[in-house]
Amino acid sequence: MTKKKSGPPARFKDLCIDAVDIEEAAKFWSVALGLEINRPEGEIELVGPSAEHSIWVNQVPEAKTVKNRVHLDVRTGSLAELVELGAAEVAPVRNWTVMTDPDGQEFCAFVRKRPPEYRLFDLVVDAQDPRTIATWWAEVLGGHSPIYERGYCDVAGIENLPWRKFTFLLVPEPKTVKNRVHWDVIADPDELVARGATLLRAKSGDTNWHVLADPEGNEFCVWEPSAGKGR
Repeated sequence: MTKKKSGPPARFKDLCIDAVDIEEAAKFWSVALGLEINRPEGEIELVGPSAEHSIWVNQVPEAKTVKNRVHLDVRTGSLAELVELGAAEVAPVRNWTVMTDPDGQEFCAFVRKRPPEYRLFDLVVDAQDPRTIATWWAEVLGGHSPIYERGYCDVAGIENLPWRKFTFLLVPEPKTVKNRVHWDVIADPDELVARGATLLRAKSGDTNWHVLADPEGNEFCVWEPSAGKGR
């Protein structure tokens, strides 16, 4: 009898964006990404056509101080639309423009004549060793084996991922502060620790998730399969 091949150890759950002014951030990102604002039990969640389209906007006390190590790539009809929503232009780069949201967080805007209804299409993560960290996440989430080229590695083919791919981009500077954008997964945290993740904070009290860091220090939250929906 042929042994059934096991799947990846984790499944993508949702995305989280930290902000000082969560009302302003939610208003901006809901329109910029084509999502709706939901308020479960006093929290702010942006929702779309599937559970995985969920983006939680989290209140934090600290203002942004360094360049985002994780940023969103967004399609848009025009830069003016985003500026009207509260974004600011930073610099044009080839076929995209670096912008900041109302909280000061960088993102890249790609102008299209007919942008889709849902406008997030890539998540970009700065890395000191793109090939190694991309391979790690491909194994954890089940994506295609990444190919390194021109300073970056893409991880595509992740089941239920509501955007095209993760891009791990080579940068010279190390990570210094907590990421203001992170993703959540459903998994056994012990298995991810055995694969090289670090446990930063175990779930406790009314906190249903564990906080881990990947081998390059990027924080992510892990929900056990038995945990309920929400945060």
